[in-house]
Amino acid sequence: MIRPPTVLALAVLGLLLAGCAHPRSRGAPRPAPVAPPVGTVVEGVASWYGPGFHGRRTASGEVYDQDGLTAAHYDWAFGTRVEVTLLSTGRSVLVRVNDRFPPFKGRLIDLSRGAARRIGLVGPGIGQVRVEVVESPGGS
Repeated sequence: MIRPPTVLALAVLGLLLAGCAHPRSRGAPRPAPVAPPVGTVVEGVASWYGPGFHGRRTASGEVYDQDGLTAAHYDWAFGTRVEVTLLSTGRSVLVRVNDRFPPFKGRLIDLSRGAARRIGLVGPGIGQVRVEVVESPGGS
């Protein structure tokens, strides 16, 4: 038989552990992937990521190559190909969405280090970009 103080201790422990859970595990569902139509153009802030993730699995399941030409997007379908132009340099790069990132206010896309290097984004770390969908996995 379980004693009342043990039940109370277990209940408190359960509440403490629930408070430490990641928000997504508490029922905050990620939106369904969106296959944006070819020709969609959006502007916003881009950043880049690399060393801490190199060699780890992306959300799509493939191994992340920080020197590849890939990107993370909050909800665009994996396989979406986009042309990203850094507005301050006018330089562009073609990347494929293969990863996700949490919804940070004001950020549109997260580029691999290789893609960021091509357009001059590595030094500043973030910048205003124009993103155009050139191929959508939905065929649109």
